[in-house]
Amino acid sequence: MFIDEAKIFVQSGNGGNGCLSMRREAHVPRGGPDGGDGGNGGNVVLVGSLDKQTLIDVKYKPHFRADNGGQGGSKKCHGRNASDIVLKVPVGTVIYKDSEKIADLIEENQRIIVVYGGKGGRGNAFFKTQRNPTPRTFQKGSPGIKATLILKIKLIADVGLIGYPNVGKSTLLSRISSAHPKIADYPFTTLVPNLGVVKLNAAGRLNSFVVADIPGLIAGAHQGKGLGDRFLKHIERTTLLVHMVDLFGQEDCTLEEKYHSINKELKLYSSILAKKDQIVVANKTDLPGAKERLRGFSSRIGKKVYPISAVTGEGIDKLVYEIEKKLVLYNMN
Repeated sequence: MFIDEAKIFVQSGNGGNGCLSMRREAHVPRGGPDGGDGGNGGNVVLVGSLDKQTLIDVKYKPHFRADNGGQGGSKKCHGRNASDIVLKVPVGTVIYKDSEKIADLIEENQRIIVVYGGKGGRGNAFFKTQRNPTPRTFQKGSPGIKATLILKIKLIADVGLIGYPNVGKSTLLSRISSAHPKIADYPFTTLVPNLGVVKLNAAGRLNSFVVADIPGLIAGAHQGKGLGDRFLKHIERTTLLVHMVDLFGQEDCTLEEKYHSINKELKLYSSILAKKDQIVVANKTDLPGAKERLRGFSSRIGKKVYPISAVTGEGIDKLVYEIEKKLVLYNMN
């Protein structure tokens, strides 16, 4: 199950109290204070992990509490420092505390302490001075911290596939990568984002790049219609968008109306998405009448259009080459 948002409740451990103790041994007069310090409470730490793909582990077990530090002891014994709680979350997880973004875990093993454990209190041995050789003072450990965190995954991919439902995004992804997304002839076949790694031949300037197939968008996606508002965030990190148009789908509107409708949703959702570079792809060129439908489309939208057939593979090599070329240029800049 793909869970890309979760609310969790965390609490760090309390610091242990310092000890009030006086040394008492036979034949040792005026032994003096020997109370040790308390141990520190455990922190709660979040770590980015490539082994995790979903937040399901924390979604249904949302409460995490670190252990308290140990109490200080006599003979200047230091209390035990509590161990940290370490939670692994997918790389690409954004962490919010009190509606403020506090971390974006975009690399493996990147970590953040979200709540610090309480400090251990000082024992009375710490307070010994020449003026006060037998202090009766000690400190209590400081309390741990409670916090409510919102976790949101934003996929890390080089390229995002966008378009209406059933335009062939999943078929294209299965063609150019080893991914096996669900493919069927009904709307919203793709219910969660799918990632695929495109591996290039020796002549390629990049070894590989990652493509994200986003569930189909419809008019009103930015307001929650369909699945768009839930998954548009997953293409905010992408370098490039591949905008697919079905030459034969959505008979109630023209090709350019389909194209402009999707771009309108991107703009209404995020100015970041609206500014991303796009490669426009017209799919299903293998069907009769495709050339007639495609004629003039490029000039009407003012962008070059790459005709392909995701089913037969026609035009896909040229498309992959163009994607690679744009990614190389972006990396150079």
